[in-house]
Amino acid sequence: MADRAALVTGASSGIGLAIAHMLGEEGHALTVAARRPDKLAGAAQELRDAGYDVEEVAADMTSEEEIQNVVARHRERFGRLDVLVNNAGVGVGAPVAEHRTKRIDMQIDLNFRAIVLFYRECADLLRAAGAEHRNALVVNTASIAGKSGQAWLSVYSATKFAVVGWTQSMNKELNADGIKSLALCPGFVDTPMTDFIREQVPAEEMIRPSDVAEAVRFALHVSPACVIPEVVFQRPSESL
Repeated sequence: MADRAALVTGASSGIGLAIAHMLGEEGHALTVAARRPDKLAGAAQELRDAGYDVEEVAADMTSEEEIQNVVARHRERFGRLDVLVNNAGVGVGAPVAEHRTKRIDMQIDLNFRAIVLFYRECADLLRAAGAEHRNALVVNTASIAGKSGQAWLSVYSATKFAVVGWTQSMNKELNADGIKSLALCPGFVDTPMTDFIREQVPAEEMIRPSDVAEAVRFALHVSPACVIPEVVFQRPSESL
């Protein structure tokens, strides 16, 4: 059994892959999950080439059964869970009169419902880690749009507000069990999700995925007496 193990969703690129690399550097065995098998396979191989112990599970995080399979595969391979990273997400912009039901449901299911289901399915593993070292950590990727409502990204923004609220609730519910929850609230990060804005915000002016990963590294190393409930990442020109 690994001394420490982590599960990261949305791990095939961007923030998720950066956090997975950081967790590997910190000595965690890794289960990485994402929707596209081919892209996930490339990311998993990159992590293995860096010397990390990796289980890869392609999954649609809007499916309860596939979420359960991800957790079951992690449990079978590693037998413990010290860090859960709920990073998978999607944003679809539209004016209020043009929201399509399928896209509303997809954002709610992936950005918020999946997080609730992962907590439920991982609760016993997280409690075991919390009982052992009082520093089990769940990282939930929200957004700066979860701190200030955004026009045309209204559904996405609402789901990210939900992530922040859920994280607050989980800290009140689970801190006594040695389980901490951290909401990450970045502005524009240089990932494929921000391709739509690159004409207005060039990549060199965006937050780096490694910036977000380093914040999670910091959270790993604070004492059991310290809870970091959220981190907001802003570009110099941004404000809430």
